[in-house]
Amino acid sequence: MEKQEEEEEEEDGGVRRPYLHCMLAGGVGGTLGDLLMHSIDTVKTRQQADPHVPPKYTSLSSSYLKIFRQEGIRRGLYSGVTPAFLGSFPGTLIFFGCYEYSKRHLIDAGMNHSLAYLASGFLADFAASVVYVPSEVLKTRLQLQGRFNNPHFKSGYNYRSTLHAARTIIKQEGFAALFYGYRATLFRDLPFSALQFAFYEQEQTWAKQYVGSKDIGLGLEMLTASTAGGLAGVMTCPLDVVKTRVQTQVNPPEESIKGASTSTRSQAAGLKRGPSPTILYPTKQTVRKISTSSPSTTIPKQGSVTLDTSSVFTGLRLVYKTEGFAGCFRGVGPRFVWTSVQSGTMLVLYQMILKQFEAHPLVAGEGKAAL
Repeated sequence: MEKQEEEEEEEDGGVRRPYLHCMLAGGVGGTLGDLLMHSIDTVKTRQQADPHVPPKYTSLSSSYLKIFRQEGIRRGLYSGVTPAFLGSFPGTLIFFGCYEYSKRHLIDAGMNHSLAYLASGFLADFAASVVYVPSEVLKTRLQLQGRFNNPHFKSGYNYRSTLHAARTIIKQEGFAALFYGYRATLFRDLPFSALQFAFYEQEQTWAKQYVGSKDIGLGLEMLTASTAGGLAGVMTCPLDVVKTRVQTQVNPPEESIKGASTSTRSQAAGLKRGPSPTILYPTKQTVRKISTSSPSTTIPKQGSVTLDTSSVFTGLRLVYKTEGFAGCFRGVGPRFVWTSVQSGTMLVLYQMILKQFEAHPLVAGEGKAAL
């Protein structure tokens, strides 16, 4: 019986660790990976949603230095870090728990291992999105704003703190505003997570076969983790391009358009109709859709076609028709770097923490009891 279980574990790619261990290791690894890259995330957010013409933020390096010099680290490059932490840890906790649960049950049901990894990554990201999307909305707005009453950058947002941001958004725009860009985020992040973990599991299997041991060493751990994220990032780049365009384009508020139309009709009717009516501007904060997940690494080209649609597939067709294949992969280089580093940090830490759990006598004993 024990021999059969060992064979099943080897076919599954290794020992089946307790769910709690996987969740804690994934939560810590994912959170540290996100916090490590948070300053780059802030720069990308500023680049994506910069309302200034010409844009204030251009290249990555110059933008990074500009924010650092003008606004500092805590209130500049690391603005929005509180909601980032509050969303990242529970989000990755849920992700790794759902991923391991789905993977094991799908494999036990007889599904092909590669398909099981793909489907598990898809399902896990969907489950975690309920937590990380609202936190990302808060994070990206605070990143775009910088410090309260920021004299260096006018973003359209001005919150005193994370709590004040949450209260203001719910009061002025409704609770649903915390889920802006939810559909576009899922269209990009679900395929990314599915591909990332399918590549990672397969590369881990190859690495273990090559080394002839479950311990493949730090070098191969870093290689498998970073290449899995990088390849997934490159393959989902067209979805990232469309997501950024849809979420960062600024649309005029409906009230202004209606008011302008009324004014035009009144002027055309002549003086007999009396003076033009006063245009009432909206009392609510104008909604500007911005990125609500891991940072998009594509910056729209000046003069690019406006994607007047919320459909990802329609957006893909428009970008391809007007800008060709190159337009669909705009920013693929920075995206590859970003996803490689973040994925490498998260998954290497994930494996290291799991090994620490196994090595610790008390934790290892509790793990066996839980199984």
